[in-house]
Amino acid sequence: MAFCPNCGAQATGAFCPNCGTAMASAAAGATPGAVPGAEAGYAAPPPPIAQAPGLATNAASALCYLFGLVTGVIFLVVAPYNQNKTVRFHAFQSIFFNLGVIVFYILWGIISVFIAVITHGFGFLLYPLFSLAIFITWLYLMYAAYNNKMVKLPLVGDLAAKQA
Repeated sequence: MAFCPNCGAQATGAFCPNCGTAMASAAAGATPGAVPGAEAGYAAPPPPIAQAPGLATNAASALCYLFGLVTGVIFLVVAPYNQNKTVRFHAFQSIFFNLGVIVFYILWGIISVFIAVITHGFGFLLYPLFSLAIFITWLYLMYAAYNNKMVKLPLVGDLAAKQA
């Protein structure tokens, strides 16, 4: 069996069925199945290993968290990643985490008005602390996903695991 010199795929005709490159053995009139260099007593080098197209699993998992809901949905829709269980888990966890953050900010906005009336503005001072905690959690989730760690958040991690 001949291998394409460009992509390493098996090819039987004059052109590679994978990338369309002209096969050197077929163009030179060599017999099909002949190994180049075999007549000199040398073994042919192994064909190059074709790398899978797209991102690595850890990079795709980390990118699920980058823009929150948007990248989580994108990685659930794009074909090679929506079949990978690890990427699906991180995409669902990103979506659920960001939905929880949105709900938290809405509820905290309502509650902080009442706390501000009672405590004369103290409720609004906690807002930046919660924002910082959410930002640090977001960074940690991206870092852990890139390092192939399966970090499950307390409430949304179990939901994401069920969906993945």
